[in-house]
Amino acid sequence: MKNQKLIFFFCLLIVVVFSSFLYKHLTDKVEVRIEKSNQFTEDEINTAIKTVKERFKYFKGCQLTDIWYSEKESNAITEDYMKYGRGSENGVKEKNVIVLLSNFTVDSSGGDGSFEPNSTQSDWSWTLIRDSKNDKWQVDSWGY
Repeated sequence: MKNQKLIFFFCLLIVVVFSSFLYKHLTDKVEVRIEKSNQFTEDEINTAIKTVKERFKYFKGCQLTDIWYSEKESNAITEDYMKYGRGSENGVKEKNVIVLLSNFTVDSSGGDGSFEPNSTQSDWSWTLIRDSKNDKWQVDSWGY
């Protein structure tokens, strides 16, 4: 009986240690920077960041390292999106478009094969849209 308790204790200890490593891996820190905005509240920007993080989970073999909002950069990319991109076709209003930028690393597999192995992707843009201020952000496009 004493040996069974000892074995159970060690197994439990192994599970706890393994779980803590797994948790750390799944919650690796991503540096988030939010500049002052006249267009969006901090909560709106944080919600957009959360949406991008959720989408990024599908980037196999990649690790998000930084994500940020810069109103100046967002507005410049939004202007092009509205004139020449999908914004000129989908009827979204400019006030319902936000652009975030990010950096991420790619492992030796090259992610899904579309990235250079062992590389860093910098200034990767994420264009998010919503139908109105009360709707959820959706990633509409991404890339350079």
